[in-house]
Amino acid sequence: MTLEIGLVSCVKTKQDSPAIPRDLYTSSYYQKMRSYAEKEHDEWWILSAKHGLLDPNGPPIEPYDETLTGARVTKKRDWAEMVYQELKEAGLLDPGIHLVFHAGQDYYSELLPKIRGLTGVSVEIPTEGLSIGETLSWYKEQNN
Repeated sequence: MTLEIGLVSCVKTKQDSPAIPRDLYTSSYYQKMRSYAEKEHDEWWILSAKHGLLDPNGPPIEPYDETLTGARVTKKRDWAEMVYQELKEAGLLDPGIHLVFHAGQDYYSELLPKIRGLTGVSVEIPTEGLSIGETLSWYKEQNN
């Protein structure tokens, strides 16, 4: 049996005060990714530039201003190593897991080489290669 896990990236626009991770991010882009992940996947998690892998229902976190977009490769590699370990500890790299990334390339480029080739783990990036406008249209279409 395959367990499908959505991995949704954080976004810049956030609440002004601490909130549980699922409610911290407020952009329409995030709302579209979240809605799709909640509807289509068995479970979903958030990829945070600051905190790594977040349970959407985890304890409240403070708003922050950190991103992987445009970050140096060394920062992305360190982040990817941290998230890889967190995915492993959460059992999200066990055989039978299908990971679906809802994130820009900066959030998966250094992580994918660590995941690809793991026995029984598959990966999908439904919006890979699309511009931001095309990506937003894709989510809008999927959520109708």
